Amino acid sequence: MLIVTGGAGFIGSAVLWKLNQMGLTDILVVDNLGTGEKWRNLARRRFTDCITKEEFLDHLQSSRDFFGATAVIHMGACSATTQADAGYLLENNYRYSLAVARYCLEAGLRLVHASSAATYGDGANGFDDELAGLDDLRPMNAYAFSKHLFDLAAKRAGWFTSLVGLKFFNVYGPNEYHKADMMSVVRKAFDQVRQTGKARLFKSNRDGCPDGGQARDFIYVKDCVEVIGWLLENPSVNGLYNLGTGRARSFADLAKAVFVAMGQEPCIEYFDMPEAIRDTYQYHTQARMDRLRGAGYTREFTSLEEGVRDYVQGYLATEDRYL
Repeated sequence: MLIVTGGAGFIGSAVLWKLNQMGLTDILVVDNLGTGEKWRNLARRRFTDCITKEEFLDHLQSSRDFFGATAVIHMGACSATTQADAGYLLENNYRYSLAVARYCLEAGLRLVHASSAATYGDGANGFDDELAGLDDLRPMNAYAFSKHLFDLAAKRAGWFTSLVGLKFFNVYGPNEYHKADMMSVVRKAFDQVRQTGKARLFKSNRDGCPDGGQARDFIYVKDCVEVIGWLLENPSVNGLYNLGTGRARSFADLAKAVFVAMGQEPCIEYFDMPEAIRDTYQYHTQARMDRLRGAGYTREFTSLEEGVRDYVQGYLATEDRYL
């Protein structure tokens, strides 16, 4: 059996989609569905049961046998970079992850854990996933701090010889609809273009960077879960790895790709960046992918244009948007 925490979330439900494609259905989903629409991410998936994160933690602390599970894919976390409650993030993202990791290591379970490219801060120290550089990173928000603390703890304890951490860069794709303001710019731009004929992007507040020139390493969620599937099939691969495409693209490029996918001429409107995020805004991210490639992953990543086209035409523009 496999366990997927955050299994009803964006990346977690895409992991379920990939596992089902691999013929795997004996899966325990860990998530709190609440009263929103997140349950829809599970509607087409095959799995054994769904329990809350509190039930899961209680069981971790009271039992050494989780129904014969062989692996945990730990995607569960609060991923809101605007979350200001640092205490909550420490409990939910850091200490909870410590409990999951300790259980997996003691029980001999394969663990794939979600870290984040947000841990790199403003990028002044680069985007190299070598463990030696972890101590030099300076996260710029509480979410990134909570993720970075786990990476540091795992490094000190020597856990990366037995588990995998993935530093996700800017992921976009189906099943992100419950994320409200934290949805990808692809989804936001699609809605804007459909409603107004325009896409809205932040102006730049940095010399040398034009409006819309802020760049990210955008990665399609289907590529992310291909990597996770590969890691399950290659249990000898452990360590901390970047998960991006290795190529930065501008938000203007992304918006233009949305217009092309929708069959419309680009029309982009730029507006002032909110003051609340100006001091912590990343202007450029680009994953170094040497280590994952060196570990043996050879599949090519989807280009921004191809990923946006698949997302827009295969999901957003259809009656059924879900994987």
